[in-house]
Parts: sequence; structure tokens; C-alpha cells
Amino acid sequence: MAEYRFSTTWRVDAPLAAVWEAIYQVDRWPDWWKGAVRTVEIEPGDPRGVGALHRYTWKGALPYRLTFDMRVRRVEPPHALEGRASGAIQGDGCWSFVADGAGTIVRYDWHIRTHVRWMNRLEPLARPLFRWNHDVVMRAGAKGLARRLGAAVETDGRIFRPSPEAGCADT
Repeated sequence: MAEYRFSTTWRVDAPLAAVWEAIYQVDRWPDWWKGAVRTVEIEPGDPRGVGALHRYTWKGALPYRLTFDMRVRRVEPPHALEGRASGAIQGDGCWSFVADGAGTIVRYDWHIRTHVRWMNRLEPLARPLFRWNHDVVMRAGAKGLARRLGAAVETDGRIFRPSPEAGCADT
């Protein structure tokens, strides 16, 4: 099993509550996040969502899809959302949200191990490509969030601004 640690930060020019709602509503991700092919609730959780099990299918720039399940372990509105992945990948993901003036800083930490044979065999050579593909998916999320909220989102030195003509401009 190959192990990966990813950390992504988005600076969003939108209020904490709006950003939280967009991320918390995982069933809506395919509406705005290119790469989130499908999200399905397998089991409901408690009234806040703790214990819920969702199945995700993701597609990045490389010619493969990953499908895995995610069990919600912690929900602390509007500051933290954590889950544990199982299936093709196993590990933990944690969203954190902090108000920053009128905006919000979002951080996603993803610590996983792959359980897909071909990925593990190619890992010594393909690790940089897998990391790049993850970054592509997360930039697509930033771009989609900018469009969804009508607000600028900055990540990795890029700023995505909503644009009625083009959907979302990258500066």
C-alpha cells in the first residue's frame, strides 16, 4: 500500500456559513465540483450527519476513476468535518473552516493509503502524477466553489473569480 498526505488551503471571499454549507452538502458536489462524478448516501447518520456513509466517485485529469466510501466521524458546524475512507483508498480526511474577516479559510487534510493493485505497483514512478492529479481535482473544487458562491477563491497562488461569461476566470 502506498501512503499519501495531501493538504489543500482555499481562501474564499465568502462568509463562513455559506462556505460551510457548500462543503457540508456533499450530495451537491457533482453540481459544482468538476471531478466529483457521483456522491451517494449509503447510510444516513444522526441529525448532524455523524455516522453517515457516502460513496464517492472521483475523476481527475488522468484516465482513471476512484470510487470509495467515506464514513462521517465528526461534524462541528461550521468549523470541522471529518471522515474515514474505505475501499480503493483508506484513510482520513478533515475539512476545517476559519472565519477570516469577511471571508473564510478552508483547509483539507487527506491522509490515505491506496488499495488499488495497479496504483501500488506504479507508485514508485507515478507518485508525482498521482499528486498532480489530486491537485487538479482540488483546483477544480476551488474553481467550482467560486462559481457556486459567486466569490473569489484563492489556492496555490491562483485566484478563481466567478465570471458570468466564462463560468469562472482563473487569474
